[in-house]
Amino acid sequence: MTRWPDLLPAHDRFDYRPIIRRPDHAWPNGARLAVYLGFNIEHFAFGDGMGANIGPASPQPDVLNHGWREYGNRVGAWRCLELFDALGLPTGALINTALYDHCPELVQACVARGDELIGHGHSNAERQGVLDEEQERALLLRCRERMQRESGQTPSGWLSPWISETSLTPDLLAETGYGYTLNWCHDDQPVRMRTRGGGALWSVPYPQELNDIPMIVGRLMDAKDFTAMVIDNFDEMREQSRAQPLVMGLALHPYIVGQPYRLRHLRTALQHLARARDQGDVWFTTPGAIASHMDALARERPADFA
Repeated sequence: MTRWPDLLPAHDRFDYRPIIRRPDHAWPNGARLAVYLGFNIEHFAFGDGMGANIGPASPQPDVLNHGWREYGNRVGAWRCLELFDALGLPTGALINTALYDHCPELVQACVARGDELIGHGHSNAERQGVLDEEQERALLLRCRERMQRESGQTPSGWLSPWISETSLTPDLLAETGYGYTLNWCHDDQPVRMRTRGGGALWSVPYPQELNDIPMIVGRLMDAKDFTAMVIDNFDEMREQSRAQPLVMGLALHPYIVGQPYRLRHLRTALQHLARARDQGDVWFTTPGAIASHMDALARERPADFA
């Protein structure tokens, strides 16, 4: 007779705590909903590795799919930045450090806007989860050091390429100087993660549904429907945030939303969010600012945010 274990394997990074039983607080200026744009700027090896596809994958070199993704760096990202400038919206720019070799002007444009730079691996043609501990630590340090050297920003946050982790990723992030991760999509509030040696790391909510890759590429959602989804999600979370402070991220990739017909619909969604910001209803911010705010709360109220 099969005997089932009483307890399933667990990560032990944080305890279960339902959203309806959390300490209350407010974001800056009394806002109840924090909103950020996760602007994913990525570079892919030609003729090798992983990448999102617009058509069936072909034997390498896969010119169709590589060229479609490269459109984001050459055209789409610049059109997106023009839109963000027009609406006065900051971003959390998730960058592959390979961009410094390929198109450094694009990273420089984000820095000039005052965007937060967030570590996103060296290339999105590679998975982080296949690395051993020494290799993974080296990747985290190499990206951190290069971003500081090239852009004058030491990244405080990280998103793994393809959200690919090893069992040690949170530990290594804390040990190499990162303060938060965007890899986990389990909550609508920041959650303090335990790491080895008594360290800690904030998990800032990052969307896997309000995200153009799984929705537009994976589920073949039309740009109009994606825009309606963003607006509906925002309006619902704004109502929910009356009961507790929440975080809403919107994940965008310029080779997808930077296509002209999609950009026109994205403009409608972002104008809706910007109007709410102008009315003082939301805190339009960056993931790093959210993590910093949580650090301050944890110092003031350690029992609530341990």
